[in-house]
This record gives sequence, structure tokens and C-alpha cells, in this order.
Amino acid sequence: MEDTSLNRRHFLIGTGALLSLSVLQSSGLSMHAITHKKVALIGTGWYGKSDLFRLLQVSNVEVVAVCDVDKKRLDEAAILISRRQVSKKVPKKYGDYRELLANHKLDLVLIGTPDHWHALQAIAAIEAGANVYLQKPISVDVLEGEAIVATARKHNKKVQVGTQRRSTPHMIDANENIVKKGLLGKISHVEMCCYFHMKSNANPPEQPIPDFLDYDMWTGPAPLRPYDGIPHGSWWRAFMEYGNGIPGDMCVHMFDTVRWMLNLQWPKKISATGGTYVQKEAKSNIADTQTAVFEYEELNCIWTHRTWGTPSDPEFPWAFIIYGDKGTLKGSTMKYEFTPTKGEPIIKNVVYEKEQFPEDLTEPRIELNAAPATRKHMLDLLSAIEKDQLPVADVLEGHISTACCILANISMELNRPIKYDPVNKICIDDKEATSKLKREYRGPWKHPWQAS
Repeated sequence: MEDTSLNRRHFLIGTGALLSLSVLQSSGLSMHAITHKKVALIGTGWYGKSDLFRLLQVSNVEVVAVCDVDKKRLDEAAILISRRQVSKKVPKKYGDYRELLANHKLDLVLIGTPDHWHALQAIAAIEAGANVYLQKPISVDVLEGEAIVATARKHNKKVQVGTQRRSTPHMIDANENIVKKGLLGKISHVEMCCYFHMKSNANPPEQPIPDFLDYDMWTGPAPLRPYDGIPHGSWWRAFMEYGNGIPGDMCVHMFDTVRWMLNLQWPKKISATGGTYVQKEAKSNIADTQTAVFEYEELNCIWTHRTWGTPSDPEFPWAFIIYGDKGTLKGSTMKYEFTPTKGEPIIKNVVYEKEQFPEDLTEPRIELNAAPATRKHMLDLLSAIEKDQLPVADVLEGHISTACCILANISMELNRPIKYDPVNKICIDDKEATSKLKREYRGPWKHPWQAS
């Protein structure tokens, strides 16, 4: 009897390959770019796999290796990847990314590990000869980011950062048809926000480390916390040891989008206030309330987050608002609304690609609204590699957006404004703030920034 489910899967893969070819050719890529890329994934959790699956939907790359410190997650990912890629080959599995990079000549490495690993793994991949797709934020301290940028430039490798709002169809429309056409008029104020309840209230007890997890390797250069449950997933985001709280997770996206649209680089000054004001009962040490101001010439970009209460605008709970003297532009991952001072509003909603990529509908935990943006982001990276040009979310842009969020946390901690000098890599007239640009690493790991 014919296996209709198997045939349908082969049909979908074949259809996806044809779509991929069409989209790639329209992007100006050659057949070489389509068929001769060897790829590896470091960090096979939810978003690592999601990023890789989006790449496989638009390019016939070969995933030759995967790496994770969780053997269960690693085994599952290898099987899922083999079903997705045209060759049906199961990628080779590793528990140590250094071994993976030593054993394979790779064109592209995707990094989907927690934030505290991003810098070391990105730099190692670049030095091994690969281009990189690096999840945001690119680092947990400012000088890690400087080191990644320097390494990418030294080796002329392309690094696309997962700030995929730059590749989101309705955001591109807003940028091209609202901002660039001057419909906002003079822009002198921006607000950005996140009101998602993202701070964990859990207090799990210390417990034995499971035999399928290499917890020491998972921790790497970060402080070694007592093991109190599987850290990957979402639990690690509750701790500043591994990231930079809600600014490092959510502000980086919206601030990066605003910088892209308004062509902003480093702010003149960054200040922030906040802390844990409401959710005091949990182990989590990230701030549940924070406001940061990124100051430019005649323009302030203000970030606010609360992990409690209700959003100021339920239609835009994670968003940016750009104010001009001729109108206001609100944007989120789901839509944008432009309200002019005179005339009718313009509204554009998120673009889905359910018909072109029906497999999206059965993928667990997929962010359907983000899938088209990530596919476009992957195509942009492939084009950048092929044409030897910088991708739309180049590592320097990712570094600026990341570092500004980190500097906002430093400002909140020190309770004073920060002026960062990106040329001399110091906080101006502030030795204490400068000392916080580089976190202490747990041995034997070595921080990648070495001052000249």
C-alpha cells in the first residue's frame, strides 16, 4: 500500500526546493550559492532549530554537523534535520563546538546558544573559516562585541545578526513608504516598549544534574550556579549571569529597528533607572521594571519595560513609536500604523507565507509571524556571502544595538549616565563604568578582548 504521508513529505520538500531556487535566483544568487554550502548548527534548542529550518526552506545547503551539550536535544535535532534536508543525511553530532569546528570545513555556522556563549562561539567559527548567523544579542558584555566585530573584519567573514526586523516585510514597507518618503516630518522623539510577563516567578530547589546534560560545558565562561533545573529553554533568561535581562532580549530588537529606520549610530549618552519593584519573591535577578534613554542630537529614544501589569496599548505590547511633527508611526512584529496629522491612517499587517511553506503550520513552537522575516534574513546573508558585501543586519549594527542595551544596564546599576567612546573602548570620565565593559570569565575560558 502506498505511504501517502511519505509521498506528501517528498512533495513538500520538492516544492520547497523549487520555491527556494526561484527566490534565490530572484535575489541574484548563483547555483554555486545554492548547492555548495556546508552548514553547522551550534545550539539545537527551539530557536536554533527554527533558524536552521528557515534556511533549509530557501536554500539546498547541507547540514553536516550539529552541537549541543544536551544529548537528548542533540539526538532529536539530528533526526529532525535529516528529515528536512534534501540529502536525508543525519548530521554528525558533537557535545563540544570546538571539536565540531576542528573536524569540518564549513561555509556557514548558525549559533543559537544562550547569550553567554555567543562571543566565543562566533569568534571560533569565524577563525575556522566560516560565515556566521548569530542570534541576538551578540554578546553579554560590550568588549565581547568589539572582539566579534574585529574578528569578522580581520577574516572578511559575513555575520548576520538575528535582528530580523530589518527583513520583516511590513517593517520594510514602513521604512520605504513612510520614513524614507518623509511622511513623518521632523522626528524628535521615539518610544519603545515591552510589557510581556517574561520574568519567571519560579524558585526551584537545587537538584542532581541529569546524565544527558553537560552542565559545566553549558555554563562555560559564566559563573557556575547551583543546578536547579534544565537551564536552557527559558530559565537561563531569568539570570544576569547569562544575559542582560529584558533589554538584552527585547529592547535590542526594537532599538535596532529604530536605528535602521532613522539611520542612527552610537548615542551621545545613555541613562537608565529601574530594578525589581514588584516580583521580589523569585530567584530571578533581572529587572522587572526599567526605563532607558538613548540620547541623540535633538532626539531621545526611550525604552520602557514592565514584566507585570498591563500594556499602555494592548495593540502594541512590544513595539516602537516614532513621533514626527507630521505624523506618528507605531510598529510591532504584527503590524504598523501610520497616523498623519492630516489625512487617513495607513495600516499594514504582518505577512504570512502559509501557502508557499505549508510545513510551517505543523512545526512545533514556530513563530509564524517571524518565519518570513527569518527566511528573508537567510537569503540576504547568502547574497552577502556570494557578493562579498555586508548583510542587512551586519555584526557592527548588531553590536551597536546590543552594546547600548548593555550600557543601559550599567547605567541603571551605577545610577548615572554613561557616555561610551567606541573608538577608545571606554566610558568617558568613568573608570568604574569602563571596568564593567568586560565581564570576568570563569576559568579556563579566556575573554576574547585583548586591548592593544
